This record gives sequence, C-alpha cells and structure tokens, in this order.
Amino acid sequence: MSDWSEIVGQADAVAQLRRAASVEGEDARGTMTHAWLLTGPPGSGRSNLAYVFASALLSSPAGIEPEVATLVEARTHPDLVTLSTEGVLITIAQARTVVQRASLAPSTARYRVVVVEDADRMAERTSNALLKALEEPPPETVWILCAPSEADLLPTIRSRVRTVNLQVPDTADVARLLMERDGVDAAVAERAARESQSHIGMARRLGTSEEARARRAETLQIAMRVSTSASAVLAAARYVEIATADAEALSAERDGAERAQALHQLGIEPGGTVPPQLRKQIKELEDAQKQRAKRGMRDGVDRILVDLLSLYRDILMTQLGTGRELVNEAMRPTVQAAADYLARAAVIEVLDQLRLARERIEANVPPVLALEAMLVSAARAAQRR
Repeated sequence: MSDWSEIVGQADAVAQLRRAASVEGEDARGTMTHAWLLTGPPGSGRSNLAYVFASALLSSPAGIEPEVATLVEARTHPDLVTLSTEGVLITIAQARTVVQRASLAPSTARYRVVVVEDADRMAERTSNALLKALEEPPPETVWILCAPSEADLLPTIRSRVRTVNLQVPDTADVARLLMERDGVDAAVAERAARESQSHIGMARRLGTSEEARARRAETLQIAMRVSTSASAVLAAARYVEIATADAEALSAERDGAERAQALHQLGIEPGGTVPPQLRKQIKELEDAQKQRAKRGMRDGVDRILVDLLSLYRDILMTQLGTGRELVNEAMRPTVQAAADYLARAAVIEVLDQLRLARERIEANVPPVLALEAMLVSAARAAQRR
C-alpha cells in the first residue's frame, strides 16, 4: 500500500489521518498527536492504513512522495521503525529494541515513525516496556499502534493514544478492489468478498487461489457430516491438517527466499555446507520460521472457526426467515436442508461452542483439543430434536 486511494472503505479514518499528516508546526496543535491507535476487525486494513499514514508523515506536508512510499513498503526507510511478530506474542526484548530506536532523532524526514502492527500481542510486561516511551515521546517521534480494539490494550496505554476506529468494508468495495488490483473475475470477486466477510487479505486469497477456495469448501462440508463423537474427533484432526496445509502454502515460498537471502549474505553458495561458526545465524532463522508456522497454523484454525460461524449463522438466519443474503450463498441448498433438520436451540448452541473454541485457542489450549470439544458438543446438539 503506497497511497491513501488504496485504502478500502475507511473514508473517515483516511480523512482524519490525512489531515494530521498535512500540517506541521503551530498548525498541528489539536490535529497531530504523537501516539495513535488504529483499531478495527481483522481484515479491515489496520496495518495497511498505518503504513500509508507513515508514508505521509515521512514525506512533506504536501503529500506522499513516491520514493518515500517505496521505501516504506519495503520497510527500509531510515526513519521508519517497525514492531511485529511472527510468533504468538511480541517479546520484551523486541519491545526494548524498538523503544531504543524510537528515541533517536529522524535523519531525513520530519518525524521518526514507529509502527506496532500487533499491539494486542503484547503481554503486560511488554506493554509496560513501551509505556514510558508513549508517556514522554521525543517531539519528533510518532507511534502508530494497531489492534482489533481498545480493550486489547492496557488502560495505561489507551490513555496515551488517540484512537481511530476502522469499519468493516462493504462487500462491494472489497470485490471492486479484487477486480481492479488483482484482475479477479467479477463473479469470483463478489463471492470471495462475501465469503471472506470483507476480510481484505482473505478475500484476496479466495479470489486468486482455487486451492484456497477448495479448502474452505471442504471445511464447511466436513461440519455438515459430523454426527457422532467419533466423526467429531476425525473432523478435528482434518481441520488441523487443513490449517497446517494452508499455513505451509503461505509460508513455503517466503521461507525459501529468506533462507536463500541469509545464505547469500553469509557468503554461502546455494547447496553449500554451512560452516560451524555460521550455524547459529541459520538456526535463529529456522527458529523464527517455526514460530511463524505455529502462529500460521493457529490463525488457520481461527479462520476455519470463523467460516463455521458464518455457516451456522446462515442456518439460523434461514430458520428465522430474515430474507437476508447468505454469506455462503453458494451452499444455499445445504443451508436450507440443515435449517429444516436442526432444532433452532441446537444451532444456537453450536454458535456458542464455536465462540468458546476461539476463546480456548486464544488462551493457548491446543487447537486439536479445542476443536474436538467443539465438534463433540455440536454433534450432541444436532442429535437433540
């Protein structure tokens, strides 16, 4: 993302941040602040907006400069500091390193900009490491934190930032983005936008990958076949396999490129033996990639649960006769059959179990156990008429 025009469905947020970036000096009072929090549901474009805002702050007040946008997109601008994680949580060591870099004066731009992509992935101790920097930031440093909601951060952090709330983009806006940016067919783009529930990243995957669409379809079909505890256990194992395959598909190319780049920087030819004195660096890279794979699998399981929530919401909406378009419109016959067969109380119970499963996984319950418990409960609920 390199320009305000590429942010989808966030006109109010864009207007506020664009206005803040366009003023400086005395004119900035009341408009500009040195700590921002961008909140919004997954897929709403929090990180994309953060980096466009960073590009604007690192450019002149007149507007985003193309060369600056290019450096920000590559995360190589000298006055840009980023904090994110490939693992489950941001470590306190990462936070302290960023705080140290944030204290330096900008070298080429108006500001030194710090973007924290996963502010909700900080434990209390890690958040406290950032607190003093947010309380007393250097005058030319701007912090941009991203999180799903204000409630995901400590009250002491929330009280020191200005919050900008993002909305769920319209399905039509997301579909239009897929067609214009990625060249996706109109019908495929519309379906991907609807089935992703306007999650921009997921919509792009569904719109551009037939394999991703097939995995999602299998996910929903499995749920409709679960009727006993035994089938629930098998389904849970299959869901973990699907989530793992999805994560591997996303990371395989990136892992290979990272390893090749690391070997090149260490002066090792492709296929060459890594000298003992350099194995530590390669081991650190492999450990980071394993952490990313672990998070990727957990995220994949969560996407499965979100898809299942959409399916059972469709069933409930059909039972209630709301007449609203279904998220899973392509499965309308299956949804109608389930609505006719299942008791409404059973559908509501399954929805509760799906939410509970997401909470358990967030609390570090092994995904397969959380899935098994959810599916066994769903199977028992389906048997009650």
